[in-house]
Amino acid sequence: MLRKAVSSLDITTKTTLGVLALASGVYTYLGVRELLDGSALLVFFAAIIYSAAVSIGIYAFWSYLMRFLPHVRDGVSRVLLVLAMGIGSLMIIAMSSWLNAAALAGSAALEQHLANKLEQFATDLDRAHNNALAAQSLLPDIQMASLRFAQLAEDERVQGSLTGTSGSGTVVQLLSQMARQLDGLADEVEASRTQVATLFEEGSAHIARMRELVSARGPINPRSDRFAADSMALMGVIAAMQQTSVAPSVKRAAEDLARGFIAPVADGRSVDLAERQTLVVGNVEAAVAAQSEALAEAAGEILAAEPVRPERFEPLTTAEAVLRYAPDFLPSWAGAISIDLLPAVLILMLCVVHAGIRREEEPAEAATMSAADLITAARILREVEDEARLIGPGGPAGGPGAGQGGGPDKRDDTPGALPEETAQADNPDGPADKKKATVTPLTASSSTASSRTGAGE
Repeated sequence: MLRKAVSSLDITTKTTLGVLALASGVYTYLGVRELLDGSALLVFFAAIIYSAAVSIGIYAFWSYLMRFLPHVRDGVSRVLLVLAMGIGSLMIIAMSSWLNAAALAGSAALEQHLANKLEQFATDLDRAHNNALAAQSLLPDIQMASLRFAQLAEDERVQGSLTGTSGSGTVVQLLSQMARQLDGLADEVEASRTQVATLFEEGSAHIARMRELVSARGPINPRSDRFAADSMALMGVIAAMQQTSVAPSVKRAAEDLARGFIAPVADGRSVDLAERQTLVVGNVEAAVAAQSEALAEAAGEILAAEPVRPERFEPLTTAEAVLRYAPDFLPSWAGAISIDLLPAVLILMLCVVHAGIRREEEPAEAATMSAADLITAARILREVEDEARLIGPGGPAGGPGAGQGGGPDKRDDTPGALPEETAQADNPDGPADKKKATVTPLTASSSTASSRTGAGE
């Protein structure tokens, strides 16, 4: 039954191999077409030739194994064929399966590449924006210092709160000068805020267009080209945003407050007032130095942050994208490899089936035969003997030998006699060696089986 089943599935097996090889060739063509450069006609013929070679190679490889491996009994030969199957499978994966995966998941892999780069660019834009805005955190400190100097100058002018003498003198002029310098620095910081906001809006517009390109439908290559153009523009925005940071300016201005401080000469009309003015100017110089150090330190912390270095966008082909993002497309890889290696499962099934066929067709050993086997053998033997009695020495009744002698056929009713033995008995003048050779192995085995049957009974 197993042998008949295998024979009946022969056409199905060949058809399956042909369809799988053709499918692998089609997807190989789609994958290899993306790797070739040149004219459209050259790419077409090159891809067709390569895919045809792959299809024929796959079909021949599995056909050879399917014909040889299930029938090989020698252990060493079978191991060598299995090793050949493993090496051939690796070669098929190398020349076909990864191209099949590129055809199945190439566009999705490129979209994955664009999506990953989009997230990186968005992160870089946010970091650059935060670094640019970090300098804005110095604005309240600068404004408070300016307000404090201006308030002291006003109090000294109106009430003489520092020197004890009201009026516009050396101290008022010095305090007003410090307040104006800090106001100019604050105006510079505020102006940079507007520029940073404008650049961030421009960068956000690029990010929005890039996100639309990632999620849009249609051919992936044109979208990838537009994505690359937007990424270059975005990198320019990020670089400009980092250059607009006022932290370096704040640090230089803060350091200049202390280094460039020049103590004015007291202009008091009396020696006592001049001494008091000189004392207040010294206190103002100390206050300016302290404020300068605080602002310079805060600006230094902002400048110590690592600058943003956005990576340049790297265009990929579909095959390269599939290889780079292989873990994200395991189902596509599994399908591509299964198309090429499914015949290996059929070969293993045939090996199991042919092993079962060989076990069924092997003659049973006498020592291992059961009583049921002996009874079955005796029944078969009787059927053979009955069939032999029905066949005369000249053939079946009505045959060519039936009419010779004009009489009825003579049959040997001796149990166990076969046609050859009966014919030899009717021809006693035949050679002696032919008489010895007339008893066939089946007669001998039948006699043995009969004796064993009698013993078993």
